Amino acid sequence: MQVTQLDKEMAMAPILRQAYRPMFLFGSIFSAIAILLWGLALSGTLELPVYGNILFWHSHEMIYGFVVAIVLGFLLTAVQNWTGMRATHGATLGILALLWSAGRLLMLFGEGLPWWLVMSVDVALLPVAAILFARLVLKVNQTRNLFFIPILLLLAVSSALMHVGYQFKQYEWQTLGAYNGVFLVTLLMAIIGGRVMPMFTANGTMTKKVLPIGWLESLSIGLLWLLFAVHFFNLTLYIPDLWLGALFAVAALAHFVRVLRWKIWLTFRVPLLWSLHIAYWFIPLGLALLAAHYWGAEITRSTAMHALTAGAMGNMILAMMARVSLGHSGRPLQPKPIMSLAFALMVIAGLTRVLGVSVWPQWTTDWLLISSYAWTAALLIFVMVYVRIFLTPRADGNPG
Repeated sequence: MQVTQLDKEMAMAPILRQAYRPMFLFGSIFSAIAILLWGLALSGTLELPVYGNILFWHSHEMIYGFVVAIVLGFLLTAVQNWTGMRATHGATLGILALLWSAGRLLMLFGEGLPWWLVMSVDVALLPVAAILFARLVLKVNQTRNLFFIPILLLLAVSSALMHVGYQFKQYEWQTLGAYNGVFLVTLLMAIIGGRVMPMFTANGTMTKKVLPIGWLESLSIGLLWLLFAVHFFNLTLYIPDLWLGALFAVAALAHFVRVLRWKIWLTFRVPLLWSLHIAYWFIPLGLALLAAHYWGAEITRSTAMHALTAGAMGNMILAMMARVSLGHSGRPLQPKPIMSLAFALMVIAGLTRVLGVSVWPQWTTDWLLISSYAWTAALLIFVMVYVRIFLTPRADGNPG
């Protein structure tokens, strides 16, 4: 980097130097508040002037508000390492963060606003981010990472489907839009997890890296693509429940074997590792619960899906944010001890939302409240520990 470029870089507000900074910070604060509001609404303590209704707002915002913010923060930061080219920063990053923020405000306070206005602002974020990501990947012809582009665009389509479903009172469309997002993000977690978790585990435990088994990797990822396609095209209406259950069961088994090979028992002394491993274990759990649902067990589809959202996504997002924020700010990969409490609280949030509700359904409201409070506490701890990292320059004095 030339001296003039370096001076310009160092004069930039630190929060605009890399995408992970505003997106992780704003996304975490938003989710902590949103889940707390959701819990208060469930208990009857609070009424919110949300766009749509409270259930629509919750299901949409946790995927297309919170999760998307973290996904974009990760991808638009990682693409710089992958391509060797300067990724989104400065004014462009500021506009992207403002666009995300505008969508969240309209969704929260948009009752009575034209639905097309809310949808346009909300959905625009993902195509814009896809363009910012694509321009770097395509410039260096990095075909390995091209698949992220259609995933971002499919997320935009699925978010729009939720809006259209609400406007035209088609609840099934709303559900499809939400579940499409869940399977797409689960696919992302599986792909990225497969790339980094064996390496992270080997480096963090000083052991030999577990090498992938080709057919198992293809089966695991391929089945998630298939499950997404089944839901995207609404084929669940035409496939017998017995077959759907079998499909989910095979996917659960494939991901169970996959994550088992990564040896979670080696990681229990390293918080940045066990938190990632536990997050991934929620994926085969969620797929197995979905299999059980279609095979007639008294497990709702919503509860099973929450193993993938409150369980896998919540825990993997927290673990990855904690790791990425340290690494990209020039700090050692040694989180403060209190982050172990945050990781544990997020595990509790996932387990109570899924297993608590499944095993003791008579206390469902209590489990939902416990889960929401644990989730909020976990993210508030993260924000308090990491806010200084997001708002200050890199610890090693390098740009970024």
